Amino acid sequence: MLLDDVAAVLDDYTPTEHEVDEHAQRLRGHLMRLVHLAVFSKVAEQDSQVADLVERGRTIGTEEVATEHRRAFGHLRRTAWTLDELLERLVAHQCPVEAP
Repeated sequence: MLLDDVAAVLDDYTPTEHEVDEHAQRLRGHLMRLVHLAVFSKVAEQDSQVADLVERGRTIGTEEVATEHRRAFGHLRRTAWTLDELLERLVAHQCPVEAP
């Protein structure tokens, strides 16, 4: 589901105004889960890239999604890219990102 949600935003498809909020909520949930995992597993302490991504994720996670469609879509893409990069770094550290 996480990769599907990221792909939905990073592909060529542009979500409609009505889909933006749904995508934003799902991506924010995934991002906050991975931020928590990176901190809890102490990977953020071991890898400065992960620490930077955690900080960026926290910032993005607290930002309001713009009401203007183009800006809202930009927010979705920044969220998806941060999520994708954080996921990649956690996997590189062999941190389990999915529940067993």
